[in-house]
Amino acid sequence: MNLKTLLAAITLGSASLMAAFVAQAADKKVVVAYQTDALPSSVAIANGDLVKATGYDIDFRKFNSGAEIFAAIASGDVQVGYVGSSPFAAATSRGLEVKAFYLASISGIDEALVVRNGSGISSLSDLKGKKLAAAPVSTDHYQLLALIKSLGLTEKDVQVFAIPQPEIVASYNRGDIDGGFVWDPALTELKKSGKVLVTSKDVADKGAPTFSAWVAASKFANENPAFLKSFAGVINKYYASFAADKKAWDADSENAKLLSKTLGGTAEQQAAALKNLTLLTPEVQASQAWLGGGEKSGAAKILKDTAAFLKDQGKVSEVLPSYAAFVTPDALVNASN
Repeated sequence: MNLKTLLAAITLGSASLMAAFVAQAADKKVVVAYQTDALPSSVAIANGDLVKATGYDIDFRKFNSGAEIFAAIASGDVQVGYVGSSPFAAATSRGLEVKAFYLASISGIDEALVVRNGSGISSLSDLKGKKLAAAPVSTDHYQLLALIKSLGLTEKDVQVFAIPQPEIVASYNRGDIDGGFVWDPALTELKKSGKVLVTSKDVADKGAPTFSAWVAASKFANENPAFLKSFAGVINKYYASFAADKKAWDADSENAKLLSKTLGGTAEQQAAALKNLTLLTPEVQASQAWLGGGEKSGAAKILKDTAAFLKDQGKVSEVLPSYAAFVTPDALVNASN
């Protein structure tokens, strides 16, 4: 082999190696969708911990609702997203293949029905004839409809508007609606001129529990188990910090400031919102009560019950025999942190 041929071979080999490297890097790109809910793990979005721990090039995108996120997953634009159980049940009932691998929170006081001062609503018995709103196909929308049904009322008795949260705040402030079932930052805004009538936990206790979760497109989950484990491990770290060190999450903390920068609102508002969360430990999440147990999984049962309710309401056309395929404890088992 002469020198010219040798150099050409070396060049070709280097190009092949570079192409392989680029291809590998491209394979490690992922789009992650999040919402404005205050979560300890959102700090890891702001400070880059999720990127460092997973080794992936993560494109974080903020959405207004779980329904929007599922539409983006269905189109292939998003691979991982933070969603509520109601849009989750709706999406999977319509054939979308996703897996919940981490439960961010369960029904608590971080979501609530707030009624406007001067609306004439002082108790649940005053809801008839009123105008209420919730984000379309959200857990709040589901719980608002479930609450109305539990009172023996229908949407003919109570006008329910399914509109995005920014529109809910604007309509509420104008006096166009009497109340809204919302989460932060809308929850904080509505409480400035109103009061909490009922919380998500209250509605859960009436028989309509909900949860919020991190889900992944099934194909992505199957091909990237190490990513999901690392992702879950980072969330574990921040949840453990929040449980053990309240000072590190108060209004003056760097964590609260990062949440404010990432999600909006003030550090004080973010710190207050965190206190309203109902969080589960990794061990409890992985148990049969939630993500473990296959057919006996608590999360799968909530999805099926939610789908049945949505079908009764005409929101979905079919309830699947089982929702066990859409929840998995795998990422929580031996998750790195």
